[in-house]
Amino acid sequence: MYARMFKKAGQTRRFTITDAGKSGWEVREEQDSQVVRTTRYTDWHRVERARMTFAIEAATLTSAGWKEF
Repeated sequence: MYARMFKKAGQTRRFTITDAGKSGWEVREEQDSQVVRTTRYTDWHRVERARMTFAIEAATLTSAGWKEF
């Protein structure tokens, strides 16, 4: 559904939103293959807010020289 990955100097950051079927959506943030945050939402509006937060973080990373893959 939504996936973005950024790399810089051997470090990685990944943001994903996946459909979890009847359970809703799983929102996940990873740093260097370790889960920083994972949340399951049943309310689409919360998923949209999480996606907007990821977009802001992505812009911040890009400004700091991270490359998107």
